[in-house]
Amino acid sequence: MATQSAGTVHVNGARIGYRRTGIGHPLLILNGFAATSTDWDPTFTDRLASSNELILMDNRGIGSSSDNGKAFEIAQLADDAACVVEALGVAGVNVLGWSMGGFIAQTFALEYPHAIKKLILLSTDSGADADRAAHAVWAQLLDISGTPQEQARRLLTLLFPSDVAESLYQQYGDVIAAARARLHPDLVNRQAAAMDAWHRTGAGDRLRGITAPVLIAAGSEDIVIPPSNALKLVNAIPNAWLAQFPRGGHAFMAQYPQPLADLINSFLALD
Repeated sequence: MATQSAGTVHVNGARIGYRRTGIGHPLLILNGFAATSTDWDPTFTDRLASSNELILMDNRGIGSSSDNGKAFEIAQLADDAACVVEALGVAGVNVLGWSMGGFIAQTFALEYPHAIKKLILLSTDSGADADRAAHAVWAQLLDISGTPQEQARRLLTLLFPSDVAESLYQQYGDVIAAARARLHPDLVNRQAAAMDAWHRTGAGDRLRGITAPVLIAAGSEDIVIPPSNALKLVNAIPNAWLAQFPRGGHAFMAQYPQPLADLINSFLALD
């Protein structure tokens, strides 16, 4: 594994933290709701870093990033990502986005087509025409009540099938609980508002304008963003690839870290 480096980029009303690791062409990795760059499964990111230089950044207001406390939309988060890429002097970056990070990645591809080489979308949707999760699921996702341990168990039941969730809680419950304890309710609410705005507007018909090669992947048992959205995306984006992972939950990267990373590495290696 290559030596890691870290830094910050000052953008409009925020300081965006990032770290770089790996060898190869740069791959920008965008986090999901209430997640930071340290939350990725290390087996998954290590496998990606064997063939790519990863740029793992934290969205404004969370993790190693800070901001001015004002409301923001997905477009602002995409602008932040573009500022990081520009500050690092990267040309033709590959971009991977998971869940809310997929909203950001789509917007990045549409607003900065000159800056992107290839796009990977995991467990995400296109916005206004999306098939939405049940209200109870969405409410549970936004719920930060209870102890950190209770929050960790509740989160895992959303991200994975029940047997996988219990196994992961036994292994990593304390780590996840510690991360939940660091969450600020105001930031959670601002990210939730940005996602609500995305689902009123989103990418929609503009997806046809994405010219970069795209890989779309989802878990077949995702209850947070139903996997039917992956099919909608592949039908809307010209020449997109689609992969579905059996019994995969919303965070299926942790269930299939090596197979998914190998698929992504193969996709990125193609001319």
